[in-house]
Amino acid sequence: MINNCTTIAPGKSVKSWQQFGLNLASRIYGGRDVVIAIDLTESVGFNAEGRLRLTQIIEDSLQSGDTVYVVPFASQVNPLQPDINPLTPQRGIKFKGKPEDIEQILNVLPFESEINLSNTDIQNAELFTYRGLAQLNQCRLSENKALKPQSIVWLTDAPLLTQPGIDSAAWVETPADSPFRLADSPASKERQSWLQALPIKERSQIITTDDNRTYQLSVVDIAPTVQEFCTPAPGGKQTCLVTPYVAKLLLFPTLLGIILLGIGGFWTRYLISLNKKWKLKISFSDDTREQQTCYLKHKQKIVIGGDSLNAIFCPGEDIRGDLIRKGKKLYIKPTKNAPLIYRDREVNKEIEITGDRFTINCPFAGKDFEIGIKVFR
Repeated sequence: MINNCTTIAPGKSVKSWQQFGLNLASRIYGGRDVVIAIDLTESVGFNAEGRLRLTQIIEDSLQSGDTVYVVPFASQVNPLQPDINPLTPQRGIKFKGKPEDIEQILNVLPFESEINLSNTDIQNAELFTYRGLAQLNQCRLSENKALKPQSIVWLTDAPLLTQPGIDSAAWVETPADSPFRLADSPASKERQSWLQALPIKERSQIITTDDNRTYQLSVVDIAPTVQEFCTPAPGGKQTCLVTPYVAKLLLFPTLLGIILLGIGGFWTRYLISLNKKWKLKISFSDDTREQQTCYLKHKQKIVIGGDSLNAIFCPGEDIRGDLIRKGKKLYIKPTKNAPLIYRDREVNKEIEITGDRFTINCPFAGKDFEIGIKVFR
C-alpha cells in the first residue's frame, strides 16, 4: 500500500463527463507526476545524445508543481535498492522551478549502466510503473485531493506496450523464469488490465549509441484518471467513488467561479453604464425660448450660464455654476458669481442632485427664471 490507502486493482472506466471533471480539477489544482524509467543494462548505456535529450526534458518540460520519480530497472525494478519502492510520495522530488531542483534530479539519475545487470524484464517494469501511478491517483481520490496527469519517460531498447506473453522473438532478454513469458499468468493478465484501464498515449524517439546500437526514448502520457468501483448498498441503491469525489473537488472552484462571474458581470455593466452618454432635456419658464438638449459623459460637466455651445442658457452674462456627472451621480456646483437656487435654497457648495427631474432657478433683474431638466440615463 502507498500512504496507507487501499491497494488498487483495475476497475471500471470512468464516464466521459466524469473524465471531463477529473481533467478540469487537475488543471485547476495543477501539478503532474513525471516518472523517469531507466533501463540499467549495458545495452542502453547513455551516450552524449541520450544525456542531452534527458537533460532537455528535465530543464525545459518540467513545470512548477510537478513531482519527479526515478524508476531504474533491469531484470527487476530498482535492482540497486530492491527493498525501496521508488513510486511513493516520500521518494518523489518536488519541482518548484528552481535551478537547484534541476540539479537534484540530475544527481539522482543513474547516467551510467551497471555491467553486472542484464536481462531487462520490460513487462515487469511496465506493470510496476502503471500500477504504481494508478495507486498514487487512487490515494488522492480517497484523500479528496486533486488527481494529477502522469507521464513516464522510458529509456530502454526493450519494446513497450507489447501483447501479454513476451517470447524471445519479441524480446529475447526477458528472464527465462519471468511470469511475463506466459500470456495467461496472473502477472501478465494484470499488466494487460492496466494497459486497458489507463488512457495511455505513447511517443518515441530512437537514439543510436556510440557502438551503433539503438534504444528508444519514449514518453507515455496518462490523463488524470481513477478506477471506478460501484457497490450495491442497502435500500436498492449503489455507492460509487468518482461522482461524489468530483462534486467535492469542484464545489469550491465552481462557487468561486460563479462569484467571480457575478462580479465580472456587475463590473462590466457598471463600465458600460459609465461609458453611456446621458441625455438632458432642458425647458425654460420663458415660453419664447426653445428647449435645449445636452449630453453628459462620466467626469464631464455642463456650464449653467455663459455663451458656450454646451452651456445651459441662463439670463445675464455670469456663469452661475456647473452640472457635473460623477459615475451614476449628478452634482451641481455654484460659482457664486450670481444666485443659483435648487429646491428653494441658494446653492453655496457642491451638492448631489437626486431624481431624474429637477428644477433650478436663476433669478435675474428681480424676476425668477426657472429651468426644468429631465435626465435620460
